[in-house]
Order: sequence, then C-alpha cells, then structure tokens
Amino acid sequence: MNSITIFKSAALTLLISFLSIISFAQSGKISGTVSDKKTGETLIGVTVKIKGTTKGVSTDVDGKYLLQAMASGKYTLEFSYVGYQNKEVSDVEVKSPSVTNLNVILNEAGGQNLGEVVIKASFKQESVNSLYAQQKNSALISDGISSDQIRKSPDRNTSDVLKRVSGATIQDNKFVIVRGLSDRYNTATLDNSTLPSTEPNRKAFSFDIVPSNLVDKITINKTATPDLPADFAGGAVSITTKDIPEENFLSFGIGYGYNSQSTFKDFSATKKNALSYLGFEDGAKQLAENFPTTAMINNGISNAKNIAALKSLPNDYAISNRSALPTQNYQLSLGRVKHYESGNKFGALFSATYRNAQTINQDVERNFYVYNYNDNQYRFSTNIGGLANFAYSFGKNKISFKNIYNKNYDDNYTTREGVKDGNSLNQFYAYDVMQKSLFKSTLEGDHQIGEGNSKIKWTASFSNVGNNQPNQLKINYTKPLAAQNDPSVLYQANITSLGKDNTRLFSDLNENIYSGDVNYNTPFKLFNASTTMKVGLGSQYRDRNYTARFIGAELRTNDAALQNTIRSLPITQIFSQSLFESGVYKLSEVGNDLDNYDANSFTNYGYAMLDQKLGENFRAVYGVRAENYVVKLMNVSNTYVDDTQLDILPSVNLTYALTKKANLRASYYRTLARPEFRELSLSSYYDYELLANITGNPNLKRSLIDNADLRYELYPGAGEVFSVSAFYKHFTNAIESYRYDVLSTPDISFFNTPKAYTYGLEFEARKNLSFISESDFMKNTTAYFNLSLIKSKVNNPTDQEYIDKTRPMVGQSPYVVNAGLQHSALDNKLNFNILYNRIGRRIIQAGGIRFPSTWENPRDVLDFQVSYKVIKSRGEIKLNAGDILNQRSIIYFDYNGDKKYNGSVGNGGDETAMSYKPGTNISLSFNYSF
Repeated sequence: MNSITIFKSAALTLLISFLSIISFAQSGKISGTVSDKKTGETLIGVTVKIKGTTKGVSTDVDGKYLLQAMASGKYTLEFSYVGYQNKEVSDVEVKSPSVTNLNVILNEAGGQNLGEVVIKASFKQESVNSLYAQQKNSALISDGISSDQIRKSPDRNTSDVLKRVSGATIQDNKFVIVRGLSDRYNTATLDNSTLPSTEPNRKAFSFDIVPSNLVDKITINKTATPDLPADFAGGAVSITTKDIPEENFLSFGIGYGYNSQSTFKDFSATKKNALSYLGFEDGAKQLAENFPTTAMINNGISNAKNIAALKSLPNDYAISNRSALPTQNYQLSLGRVKHYESGNKFGALFSATYRNAQTINQDVERNFYVYNYNDNQYRFSTNIGGLANFAYSFGKNKISFKNIYNKNYDDNYTTREGVKDGNSLNQFYAYDVMQKSLFKSTLEGDHQIGEGNSKIKWTASFSNVGNNQPNQLKINYTKPLAAQNDPSVLYQANITSLGKDNTRLFSDLNENIYSGDVNYNTPFKLFNASTTMKVGLGSQYRDRNYTARFIGAELRTNDAALQNTIRSLPITQIFSQSLFESGVYKLSEVGNDLDNYDANSFTNYGYAMLDQKLGENFRAVYGVRAENYVVKLMNVSNTYVDDTQLDILPSVNLTYALTKKANLRASYYRTLARPEFRELSLSSYYDYELLANITGNPNLKRSLIDNADLRYELYPGAGEVFSVSAFYKHFTNAIESYRYDVLSTPDISFFNTPKAYTYGLEFEARKNLSFISESDFMKNTTAYFNLSLIKSKVNNPTDQEYIDKTRPMVGQSPYVVNAGLQHSALDNKLNFNILYNRIGRRIIQAGGIRFPSTWENPRDVLDFQVSYKVIKSRGEIKLNAGDILNQRSIIYFDYNGDKKYNGSVGNGGDETAMSYKPGTNISLSFNYSF
C-alpha cells in the first residue's frame, strides 16, 4: 500500500469518526444513581422509564442508569423497585448535547400496599433530596472533597486537595496528617486497594504524585468499620479515580506558572539530557555492571582494577548558570463509552499528565549544636503520570480494570556555607538525583447474586514502588575560621577519610505488593429490622528489596604538598580521570551488610459486620475484623526480625437521625499501627538536610489504639453542613521518632512510648450566604470554615534521661484552621475562590538527651483562584495564586519554653534549626473539552 492510499484511508477514518461524534452529540442524555434513602446503598435492577413511553432501562450493579438519544425538552421519569415506593420525578430538562444528572433516592415500602403509592417530586426537589441523603448516609464519621470542588480550587495534586479537608494538614507538601497524628498513623487506598509507602526512610505515602485531575473523589474516614484496613488511627484516605465516562470526550490542558523565589532567577543546574525532561535518568549515574562488589573492595583489589573502577564512576559535576524557567503543566484526557442494544456498556478513560518545575530555595538556614549553615538549593523536577481505566458493565455485573502510573524525577543541587565547631569555615556541595515511581493495576468485579440487592465484589491488585538514588555525591571543603580573610589559605576537601556524610550513595528500593479480597453483602430482616450483612476475606503480600552502597575515592599519598594541592582543587577537577590514573586515590566503601535488607510481610484478614436500621431514625453498624500479620527482615547473614501477630478488632458506629436534616453519631473502634519496614531496619542513612543519620529499631512493637468519637451534624441546605465532633484516642506502645543527640552528628531513630493519648474537637461549617441577603451576589456565594482543636500527651520511655519526660506527639498541631469563600457569576461561567489555611506549632523531631524538640512555627497560607468558561463553556481559563503571603517556613528549638518563636539565641530567644521562604506561586492555565 503506497503513502497516498494510506493517507486517504486515514483521512476517511478520521472523517467517519468525526461525523459519528457529531451525530452522537445531537441528542441528550439523563444519567444518575438510585440509592436507598436511609443507608445510601445503591440499588440494583431499579426500573427507570420515561413516563408515557415504553422507553426505559434498569440500574446496573453500581445502581447507575443512563437514558440516551433523547431530544431536548422536559420529561417525567418513573422509578420502581420491588419492596420500595414508586417515585415520579418531573421537570427533568434535557439540553442537547449535554448530560443531565439526576440522582434519586427510594424509600422502603412500609406495608403491603405502600409499594403501589407513587411519591412525586420535581427535578429540583429530588436533586436536593439525594444530596441530603448522600451527606447523611455514611456509616462513618468522614469528610471528603468531590471532583467538582477540586476543579474550583488551585490544587494541582492530591496533597494540595487534602489540605482542604477538616482536620487534615500536609507536611513537606506531600505527607498527610489527620487529627494531629503524623503520616505514619494514616493509611491510604487507591481504587479500593491499599497504597504502599513511597518513601525509603519513613512510613508515608507521597500524595503529590497523584494529579488532582485524575481524581473522582477523596474521602478521609476518621472512624473505622470492619471492612476498612485496620492500620490507621488518624484517618483512612480513600482516593477513587474516574471510571466509565458518561459521554465521549477529548480534553487537553496547558498551564504555566511563576514562583516569586525561583522563576527567571539565576538557577545553578547540573548536566541534563532529553530523558531528564521526560522524568527518567539515562543510566549515566548508575554503577557500572562490572563494578567491584563490596566484598572485593573490602578484601582489596589490584591497582589496575582500582583505577578502572574509579574511572567508571560518574564524575561530571560541572554546573551551568541560567534562568529558572516557568513551571509547565500539560494534560491530555480521552474518554470513550460504547452502549449496546442489550443495555451493556463498555467505557475507557485515558489520561496523561506532564509537569516540569525549576525551583530555588535561597538562604535556607540550618543550625544545630556545632553547625551554623546557610544553603542554596536548586531543584529540577519532572513529573509524568498516566491513567488507563477500562470497565464493562453487562446485565447485573461489572468488570473494571484500572491502571495508574506516576514517575517523579528530582535533580537537586545544594551549596552550603557556614561555620562548624566555631572554628572552621565550610563549603559543602551535594548532587542528588531521586527517582520515585508508582505503578498500580487493579482488577475489580461487581456481581449481583440472585434477584435482590445481594452483591459480591472482588478485587485483585498489583503495585510496584521504585525509589532509586544514583550517585548522590556529598563533599565538604573546610578552612580555619581564623583565616577567613586570608586568601592565601585555601579551602581543602575532606577526602582523606570517608564517612556516610562525604561519600557517593547508590541506593535502590523496589517493592512489589500483591493483594486480593472478596466481599459479600446481602440485605435481610433481623428482628423485623432492615439489615445488611457484609463479610469479607483478603490477603496482602509485600516484598521489598533495598540496597545501598556508600562508595568514595579516598586520597592516599604521603606527599603532603601534593595532598594539599589536590584537596584544594574545585569539585569539577578533584575527581579527574588523570588523577585517578596517577594512582593517588583508593576506592573505598563504608557501611556494612546491615545497610541492605530484604523484607516481606503477609497479612490475612477476615471480617463480618451488620448494618441495621432500627426504626425510622436509628442505625447501627457493628462487627469485628481479624488480622494475622507476619513480618520478616533479613540481611545477607541473618534474619533479625521475625514476628507474627493476630489482632481482633471490634467496632461499632451508631447514628440517630434527630431530624430529616440532622444526625447524632457515636462510635468506638480499635485499630493498630504496625512498624514500617524502614522503622524496623538496621540500615543507616545520612540525611544531609537533617544533618543526621537515620536508623531503624528491630525491637519495635505494633501500637494498639482504642478510639471513641461523638459528632453532631446538621445539613441546613443543599451542599451545606454544620458539624461538631469530639474524639479521644488511647495508644499502647505508640511508635514515635526521636533524636539521639549525644554526638555532634545525631541519630534519628524510633521507639515505643509506653503510653500516649490524644483528644480534640472539630467544627465544620459550609453555608450559602443567601441568609444575609436575597441578592444574586449572596445567593451565589458560599463560605466554609473548619477548625480542629487537639491536645496530645506522650510519656517518653525511661531507658534514657530524655529532656522531655512528657510532650505532645510528633507532628501533632494544637489547632488546624481552614476557611474559604466561593462565588460564581454570569450563570456560573465566572468563579472566584479564596482559601486560607493555618496550623498550630507542632513537633518535627522529638528531643533527645541534650537538646529539646524542634518545632514548626505556624504560618498563614492564603490561596486564590479565578476561572472563566469560554467557547460555550467547553473551555476554561484559570488564574491561580498560591501562598500569596509567602511567610517564612521556620523550624526552631524552643529554648526559653514560651511556646512561640523568638528569633535567634543571640537575642535571648530560640535557635532557628531551619528557615526559608517557599515563594508565591502564580499560574495561568487553559483547559478545553471537545
């Protein structure tokens, strides 16, 4: 086939596809979900008909329906289901080619003839009723954000979104803290399966790797039911990605951003290649395949092999100076849905995202004990993400296949100057590339069993987490402080002896996770009360391999003059090929077998629970979960962790409907917190930003947590809420990180505190301002506010003389404030959103024996967004401004104990451990959907 024929065939295919889309778009649709008014359970097999016609469909296994190929106009829909009252909804308006969304709630029939009674409602009334039911029907105390709210905020990724949830804060711009509990006390699921820790040195999931545009909804469950993972105390974050689209679409987005601290400023950049801009490293920084093993180096290698190995090390440390480019964001999404005459449907959703940012943190203070440093940090970051979701709905069954991939590439270059020990000037350089990746694939099945609303749901999932750090180089030059103004005294590199703070690190973490579960739920009558029973079984197997090699070129020469000359060379010359060939360097390696480990865990669980409606107003959800957990950690010589735990975890959640718009909730549940692999591992890692070594503790025990909650919630209007919550948590063997600070280079490790507790109050309000005035302005304006007041207390262990006998838990803030105003105008085409966040001071590192804890100082964060819809509302322009106030981020030692930051010690105040300005972010983006 020649090129002309190929071109004609392709053009004809595109034309047919375009015409089919145009034809398809000429008719409108009505879609929605039908659910039980009291429980919120979706109903399978509800008949949905257009009144006065024979046209109708049934809800699928998710309770969803779709009426298509409808002309513009107003319709009345009829909903009927065995055992429920029939319902008619009028004034359902269809506007071609749009999709009209109508969610409907049905009431159980209270007697033999009530099923024949027809409940009538208008489209507007039913939309409000279904929203009320959705708000009230959760069995849990939970808070969440929908995709619509996400679109109206300036948030680029999931970590930004989570800051808006009541009681939630974000640490390091990516780790979630719920109810004042650090990230290790929270868990996360993506599409109903547990997410792994993405960090090599802590138990945490980096939420910044999930772009917000891929998310359908986010919920933080603050209480537990038996069907939730047990490994949490603060919150279980549930992320659901989008599924079968309601209609075919193709959309793209493009955006550029400006950071006041970085963009167009002088940027010191390491060498890049095309793959760096795509989020990958080309392998040039990895160790050569034939590089000597640790045993070979320790046993001694020949001079020829020594030189060859040194020459094979990556040694390009040249720095170029240029202007930092604006942040770039690109997104392309495609949705396709195929409806069959049988009522079956197949859907596919694809999305690709790309982001590149070049950021500068200048004049970062880092001080501790004998260190007084000032850093300049330059970070080149690329993020690529992809989503491919497929689903097939047939009869009362649905099969979904969801896949997500994300890759983060960070190339960090740090320069440091300052004084150590009060007598030496330091010039420090760090070259640090970090590649993080997440791949997750989930296969799900939903099936109706029998003729009722009984269902089986099963899930099989595979996840892979990668964390690769090739050739992290750290090198320090010093000279006496007394010679500060003497140019004849040169800085000299510390290359005559090696430690983990001045070597090259080559580390690689790879973890595979296999999980599966099956869940069955069925409705029945128990003691004449409508009851749903749910039971389930599941397993998860994790297998991690972590390798780390600390390698360096150690200067070995007896010629003092030559040694001084070499040590005074700049970093671009000090490791030159000619010096390696001269034989003055010896290849050395520090560390031992404990720096590498293999780990695996096997969790098997089962649960049983009942969801009962006792009368018109009372609901009880109760049951028990059993988990058996086996964990092993080993290095090449022995297995040093081998533990098995069986835990029985009861829970009860009670809800009483005070009115149609108000609930009173109470709950008790037992959960746990298991040590993460890294927290158990004896592997030691030097963190040059923390100026500390991080080491695990294989003697850690799992924590048991008893939780109690009480909440009053009122829903005064559609989309409005007012709630007050109280909670209490008691920890046995709480897991905490602390700083062992006897030496000049401290060790950060983990211990079990024998006793800890936390308690608090939460207030949340979301209200339309029409109660102030009936003007259009107030009707289109909504204010929201949430406040958490929290107190915790930890009793430190008594094995050492810690400065703090008692203290708050690490990461716990005494208060969290979120507030905002949303306004829409011009028939919802123009939208404004202003958001405010502040957290109370919290411990970042628990104190040790010589020095108190370090605290993060509160800062006010103000964000703003304005968006305008164009081109028949298919396009949208957004202007975002993030962190407008740009207040300094400060971590400090509270030496005077007055619970606030007082500046430097020299002024009789505190010592600044770390301080920098993150900068204000301003971005402009355009999105368009075909």
